[in-house]
Amino acid sequence: MRCTWCDSEYTFTGGEHVSIDEVLRQVRNFGCRLVEVTGGEPLAQREAFHLIKRLCDEAYEVLIETGGYVSTEDLDQRAKIILDVKCPASGEAERNHWPNLTRLRPDRDEVKFVVADRADWDFARQVVKDYDLERRASCVLISPAWEQINLPDLAQWIVESGMNLRLQLQMHKHIWGPDVRGV
Repeated sequence: MRCTWCDSEYTFTGGEHVSIDEVLRQVRNFGCRLVEVTGGEPLAQREAFHLIKRLCDEAYEVLIETGGYVSTEDLDQRAKIILDVKCPASGEAERNHWPNLTRLRPDRDEVKFVVADRADWDFARQVVKDYDLERRASCVLISPAWEQINLPDLAQWIVESGMNLRLQLQMHKHIWGPDVRGV
């Protein structure tokens, strides 16, 4: 979990069980009101939906960055979703849970595509069209896969599409390098 306001990060790893009450205690200690639940696929964690509800009950602004292959249907409606649609080059496109795209809310949810090549770009553009994502989501993000695609080419494809899309770079990789963690 990361506190976006103060950029503190707290990670629960090693397979130990940490109670939701303990997670909430740690979150309260950050002193910020914005919490992003991310990492792998957070919704695949057994207690994630309950944690998200509890965070919302305590009036945190909650962002959920999801890989998109677990249904968001039972997610607390107060949470904001950042839905990652897997493109073909990821090898995970068949895992996309397409009904998630129909539940996006234009006043709060975002959708993201990580694009590695022209085929991924064409796939993303078609999904945006097929699901009317420019209208259905508050923002459509196009993120280049690290060192797999020419950034000027991708930027040009976005401009030429005439679509309302945002190019999203992983700035931490450009500043500190792709292998640095915890930044």
